[in-house]
Amino acid sequence: MLGRTLTSVIWGVVADRYGRKPVILIGTASVVIFNTLFGLSVNFWMAIITRFCLGSFNGLFVPIKAYAMETFRDEYHGLALSAVSTAWGIGLIIGPAMGGFLAQPAKQYPNLFSEESIFGKYPYFLPCLVMSFFALLVFIISLCIPETLHNHKIDNDVSNDESFDAGSLLKSWPLISSIFVYCIFALHDMAYTEIFSLWANSPRKYGGLSYSTNDVGTVLAISGLGLFCFQVFVYPLAERLLGPVLVSRFAGALMIPIQMSYPFIANLSGLSLSLLLNSASILVNVLSVSAITGLLILQNKAVDQSQRGAANGIAMTAMSLFKTVGPAGAGILFSWSERRLHAAFLPGSHLVFFVLNVIVVVGVALTFKPFLTTARR
Repeated sequence: MLGRTLTSVIWGVVADRYGRKPVILIGTASVVIFNTLFGLSVNFWMAIITRFCLGSFNGLFVPIKAYAMETFRDEYHGLALSAVSTAWGIGLIIGPAMGGFLAQPAKQYPNLFSEESIFGKYPYFLPCLVMSFFALLVFIISLCIPETLHNHKIDNDVSNDESFDAGSLLKSWPLISSIFVYCIFALHDMAYTEIFSLWANSPRKYGGLSYSTNDVGTVLAISGLGLFCFQVFVYPLAERLLGPVLVSRFAGALMIPIQMSYPFIANLSGLSLSLLLNSASILVNVLSVSAITGLLILQNKAVDQSQRGAANGIAMTAMSLFKTVGPAGAGILFSWSERRLHAAFLPGSHLVFFVLNVIVVVGVALTFKPFLTTARR
């Protein structure tokens, strides 16, 4: 996150000046290299350095949103950015699931991987290798995609040399307000992802589900499938009917009662637990990504094409700062909740999901005027 925070704006400016495709290629290549090295880390500092380099060189998410907007006509921008946010959301869901299935293969699958093999010596190399291989395929495919920077007439005839004006971007309230609300929902998304796995894996006596890593991975995989279907087939229609602001607002509001139900779901068992848990997980992930997608649309419509990369870089920098707080804060909050099992007010996991709902309430409140405004173009 630190590396991404320091370089996102730079990659955005590069994408505005030299094109989206070069930044996409550099980003995918960095995943292949540094993710593989991360799996081969021999000590803590090597792991830290490779992760920092991965964040610093991987500016992929900055130009890809601009690329999606420039590939589709105006009426299909909802579909374009829903595809981007769906890929992002599925990655956050499937990534941990894949890690749970593939990490420490010599222990999980001793018949396939021996302790003397490279996968026994480096227990986290296999999931990193699989992800690096996938990134390599994306890199090869990206070599064939067209450049989109000059697909459209640059608004107001802005030259490349004048395309990045930090002052004008920071003074654009439609952009800044949408970025801030986006960061609130992104913070919730990261904190929820962290807390859900901790809660599902924790023992029943602490209000959890006593799920194994594989059980959690299965729930996350099902949620990823549900998210994909909704974002591809339903979200574009909802965005066209309601607009991005109302979609984000309603999605946030609907998350609140679902998250309130999690501590009560923990009292169930068997088929009823499985059905309700998977349904709630799908709904929360669908609604969270829908809220974020609506705000991505507002951000990219708030600026001209010549500044779209830089604007997305600013959004990514701010989001990375918020997401840095998410996992650490979620872990601290969850540990505190386990010491409050018999509290009179918000005992145990009730406290965790209450705080998540507070974050969502703040995000929903900020979608109203006069805070959140939309650009008139």
